[in-house]
Amino acid sequence: MTILDTSIVIDRVKERKPIREDITAVTFVEYPRIIFYKHFYGGIIFPIRDDFILAHRIQLELLKMGKPQAFADLLVAAITVNRDEELITHDTDFKYILQAVEKLGYHIKLKLI
Repeated sequence: MTILDTSIVIDRVKERKPIREDITAVTFVEYPRIIFYKHFYGGIIFPIRDDFILAHRIQLELLKMGKPQAFADLLVAAITVNRDEELITHDTDFKYILQAVEKLGYHIKLKLI
């Protein structure tokens, strides 16, 4: 399945397009009106302990690179990696997260649009 980042979800809602992809709990909190959008058919993925641990490891790697990132983006990335999903986002900061994830020996399927 595919996970949409919050910016993509907001764009889809503004354009009144259906959303069949999943979102994370981050988007659920950042854009709470999503639950009222009648064309949202995806699921909501809630983080588990392993997601927080991986987010922490990614941030440590980003600190070594001098590119620390926001908690929300780290958690979304960790959820994506741990579930082997694709993430679609507009957020170019995910390029740094991608580098850190790869340095840790993981893979993230990232689609920047």
